[in-house]
Amino acid sequence: MAASERITRGLCRLSEGSTLIEDADEEVFLLYTELAGRDARHVGEPTDATFRGLGFLDSRQDILTLSFDVNLNPANNGHGRAAGKTNRKRDKGLGDLSFEVQLAQDKTALRTRKGDTGSVLWRASAELAQLIVCQHFTSGADALLDPAMLQNAHTFELGAGTGLLAIALSRIVLRYTATDIADLVPLIRKNLTLNLPEWENITPSSSRIKTSASTGPKSCHAARVQAQALDWLELQKCPPKSRRPIYSLFSYDPIDLLLVVDCIYHPSLLPALVETIDHLSTPERTAVLVVVELRAEDVIREFLELWLDASGRGTWEIWHVSGFMESGPYAAWVGWKKLSRD
Repeated sequence: MAASERITRGLCRLSEGSTLIEDADEEVFLLYTELAGRDARHVGEPTDATFRGLGFLDSRQDILTLSFDVNLNPANNGHGRAAGKTNRKRDKGLGDLSFEVQLAQDKTALRTRKGDTGSVLWRASAELAQLIVCQHFTSGADALLDPAMLQNAHTFELGAGTGLLAIALSRIVLRYTATDIADLVPLIRKNLTLNLPEWENITPSSSRIKTSASTGPKSCHAARVQAQALDWLELQKCPPKSRRPIYSLFSYDPIDLLLVVDCIYHPSLLPALVETIDHLSTPERTAVLVVVELRAEDVIREFLELWLDASGRGTWEIWHVSGFMESGPYAAWVGWKKLSRD
């Protein structure tokens, strides 16, 4: 499928082989059959492509240093890397772009606060941040997110945790809203302050990104970033007609890209999560990108069933994105809410 023939949903450009999901059971069967095949092929070998526990990057550290390296040379097919906990020096060749993120974690909250999972960094967020940044700056034909549209987009994240994606993607989007429960908002704001000087009034000159490429980006497109509390359960409790006045904080700017990254883990939260996704999505405008690490089959199945049925069966298109994040034990879906026929 040529780039011009790719199916698009908002700013998402679906890769060849992406399929429309009509049955949650079938999607789960295919996902876990493929994952089991990876396990069988890599018996006895260290690999990131198979089951690997909860998915924390490193929950023992108070501060993580993540280095993002992107090779802008089109002759190099590699997309670069993101590494945790490293100060390793590296020679920068022509066409290299790099930046570092200092990320604070709250190990105490992880151990002592009931239900806390967002106070440390998860691998899915680190790997997704690296992939999106690399695809954007290399302008690859296989990029899932249209680079030009992304630069003018309002990106909104549910379950932002430590705020890594807000920091990394602030360079390439117009506006970014990071949300999580109220207890985690101070941690997100702390990390924004650590990495984005004067982050409440961010300008391109405040970015820490640098490049040695004479033809590469010479400054970043910095975003106006916000960190706000949003509790899915509280939103679910509100009658639909009263949600917009109560959550008017989020109504000032329609959402172009809604990110949901590794938030699917506890069955009791799934109805509220799906209702929040449905409430925030503007039909025919908001592209929803969900990335999940494959753990419990029944939880994945329930989430997909709830999402397919949100606002009535047939309202949502959900696409399995082929080839995206498949170097690890992940699945990626793009959701698109259609206009009501009523």
